[in-house]
Amino acid sequence: MDAEQQQQRFMQRALELAAQAEQADEVPVGAVVVKDGQIIGEGFNQVITLNDPSAHAEAQAIRDAGKRLGNYRLVDCDLYVTLEPCAMCAGLITHARIKHLYYAATDPRTGATGTAIEVLNHSSMNHKVDVTSGILADQSADILRRFFRARR
Repeated sequence: MDAEQQQQRFMQRALELAAQAEQADEVPVGAVVVKDGQIIGEGFNQVITLNDPSAHAEAQAIRDAGKRLGNYRLVDCDLYVTLEPCAMCAGLITHARIKHLYYAATDPRTGATGTAIEVLNHSSMNHKVDVTSGILADQSADILRRFFRARR
């Protein structure tokens, strides 16, 4: 399996997790943490379910991976998420020492990798994260559009 196929496979799993969030009436965002080609952490938005404003998909996946590794630093790990991270999650990604962030759809309102604001690789951060966007972006955007249309 080449690198592009592998990236799509991991993003597809994140999209499956986003569907779980949608079924729970949460904003449909999913995330997976990958190390050495294996998923070691998974999560989806659970803000409402857990009454926890920090329970974003990225945070849930990073928490899961940290528990599995027994370390909050996820050195040499990649994060796949279906929507561009917000400022809170960008800070978390940096502190966890994620090596590479892959995200599907951009978030023009709160995207913190440069779309709305730059937090992830701001000059004040002491860790730099490689970023790739657009993997299965149309599928992610479709899920989000459907979710928000149903609620308006």
